[in-house]
Amino acid sequence: MTMNNAGGRRRPPTIHDVAREAGVSRGTVSRVLNGGHYVSPPALEAVNAAIRKTGYVVNRHARSLITGRSDSVGFLLTEPQERFFEDPNFNVLLRGCTQALAAHDIPLLLMLAGTEDERRRIKRFITAGHLDGVLLVTSHSADPVAEELHKAGVPVVQCGKPMRSGSKVSYVAADDRDGARDMVRHLLSLGRRRIGIVTGPLDSPGGVDRLAGYKEVLTEAGVGIDERLVVSGDYSRAAGEAGAERLLAQAPDLDAVFVASDLMALGALTALRRAGRRVPEDVAVGGFDDSIAATEATPPLTTIRQPYDRISAEMVRVLLAQLGGEDPAAVILPTELVRREST
Repeated sequence: MTMNNAGGRRRPPTIHDVAREAGVSRGTVSRVLNGGHYVSPPALEAVNAAIRKTGYVVNRHARSLITGRSDSVGFLLTEPQERFFEDPNFNVLLRGCTQALAAHDIPLLLMLAGTEDERRRIKRFITAGHLDGVLLVTSHSADPVAEELHKAGVPVVQCGKPMRSGSKVSYVAADDRDGARDMVRHLLSLGRRRIGIVTGPLDSPGGVDRLAGYKEVLTEAGVGIDERLVVSGDYSRAAGEAGAERLLAQAPDLDAVFVASDLMALGALTALRRAGRRVPEDVAVGGFDDSIAATEATPPLTTIRQPYDRISAEMVRVLLAQLGGEDPAAVILPTELVRREST
């Protein structure tokens, strides 16, 4: 920092200090700070060295007045607050997005909007220009927030496919249907034939696609669909427990359960233990996500791995591309079967 002679106090280094230290013009420093375009490699190296030496930090507020951008991005979770702390997937996505944006020196603002009033307030905040773009995470893709922000001109990237066909909102998603197909094929390969499912929410593409994959494989295998083996859930642990209880009541001869999230699978394991069913000897159990819940389960859970690191990195990449003027994009990433002791 530089000494202020009037009061003997140190003042933060300025762009002029960086230019003087680097031996270049203020304009060159400004070009480096705005992406390094039209700057020679020696000048770029000199400016970066001067920034490190002086400890210069960009005044984001001042720059936003010039560029009209906030240089910050929002991570919007339209779920109740308790779900953020219960479901480990949200934290994994948040951490991945934070790290990906940090590489571009862009801070990430976490926003939770579990009620209609909260969503309305946050939409006002976003559309007032406080954020350059939004990374949206929700279990219910019928939620209109993504479409409303998109129509307001706010760049948005959603985690998971939009429910509405023809949507122009960018998204990054795992291949839910193919992952479900892999899990059911695995259960069939073990000789299981009475395979139940606790679905995800059926107002979301993930819930719909995982159920579709389950039904497709059973139909192809000639096993057929018994609706007594199909119950719905909402990705919460309580829903998994209640769903497994319903399956046992409706189809006590079931020998496997595909649970559409690891967190729900923890609840299903609880219900099976309470009913005296051994896992996997009596009932094989498969989950979906490969979250920390899968490895902490007893027994450890066979599951479908969603590539959360790639999902978060792609969400950031697609959003930054939009901020750079590119059109909305859709990315679907492959899943992977992870075998553990529950099957």
